[in-house]
Amino acid sequence: MIYLDTFSFPTEDDEIEFLAGCPKYRRTCYNTKYPFGLFSGREFPDTFEFGEITIFCGNNGSGKSTMLNVIAEKLKIKRDSPFNRSEFFDEYASICRYSTENRIPPDSRVITSDDVFERVLDIRRINSGIDTKRDAIINEWVELRSGGTDTRLHGIDDYDRWKQVREARDKNISQSQYIRSRLMRNVSERSNGESALSLFVDAIHDNALYILDEPENSLSPGNQLELKYFLEDSVRHHGCQFIISTHSPFLLSLKSARIYDIDSNPVKISKWTGLPCVRVYKDFFEENSFKFQNK
Repeated sequence: MIYLDTFSFPTEDDEIEFLAGCPKYRRTCYNTKYPFGLFSGREFPDTFEFGEITIFCGNNGSGKSTMLNVIAEKLKIKRDSPFNRSEFFDEYASICRYSTENRIPPDSRVITSDDVFERVLDIRRINSGIDTKRDAIINEWVELRSGGTDTRLHGIDDYDRWKQVREARDKNISQSQYIRSRLMRNVSERSNGESALSLFVDAIHDNALYILDEPENSLSPGNQLELKYFLEDSVRHHGCQFIISTHSPFLLSLKSARIYDIDSNPVKISKWTGLPCVRVYKDFFEENSFKFQNK
């Protein structure tokens, strides 16, 4: 499903004309007009056309993240993490243009590398709490197992406590079984990469537009490949559209992806196998191929 059909960024002439008539710009208190001027000297197509999967590929500093942020702001797509913006961001977005035959679904959202990082931190915080709680439950088990605890019911509020004592003293229940029965799954068994991957699985639902800014961050090569398959499945069977910034060769190989090489001037559509960031990998492995033959 395609929700966003086309998007156009302002030309240099458009920017100059707009700023000339912008009262805010004529004030001297602003030392930046970002994102105005960011793409000066860059030849963008008149219109970026989008498919079910569209990728902006470029080196760090190429402006691909800013492009995604402008698109998201223009479309009013929800996001969790803040981003680098200036006093002129809304003005810049106001002179961008887009077209769509289908309305942008309200569940559409932006997912950035900051969101991924926060998910990993959240899991670590939970892990820390679980480790503390586990110690408390072990002490509880030892205390209840000792036999010195009153098991008589003095009211309905004592029922849960009574069950704890019964479980702890049950000879058929080991300490580990008691702990598992009273503790949520130990999420510390999940690696940072698996935690990061789980963010996309949890956040991406049916029939929506998703803007992903360098989603490969915090993902191992194996998990990047898993994310590739998950995104392809989300397009094929769940009505999703993706706009992605990346230089991961795994994500660049997404089936039927329309890839804009942001480093080229003019910006052009390229095959993933011809992109410089992919050729670096190819050349490196070819140069070292003999090492794989001598295990």
